[in-house]
Amino acid sequence: MSPLDTFMFEWFGDTFFNVVLFNLVLVGPASFAAGHAVALIWRPWLQIVFYSALLAATLRFLDYALGNGELWSIGGFLLGWAVQFVIAAFAYRATRAHQMVRQYPWLYRRKGLLGWEERH
Repeated sequence: MSPLDTFMFEWFGDTFFNVVLFNLVLVGPASFAAGHAVALIWRPWLQIVFYSALLAATLRFLDYALGNGELWSIGGFLLGWAVQFVIAAFAYRATRAHQMVRQYPWLYRRKGLLGWEERH
């Protein structure tokens, strides 16, 4: 086991490869869909905190069941929650920017990927 994998296993409950695989490939698209869905139904962004925590718990179980990781790793849960929250927040903000410009074109125009501004 490499020094990086040893560090990752001690702090996050699994190897670097498994952490990246489970966070980005398996659960990442679900976080993106959750952030997108929360924005589509005009809910406050704080709901993605709860949904990303649920997805982080699911991530820990998948890591335990499929990758022989530690189930009750606090560091692994916090890392998973942070990654899933960032993915969901990105999807939420991109969807909300698209909604604001599409629904209120006389008030707002697009400003970058994640923003909008008032028309003058």
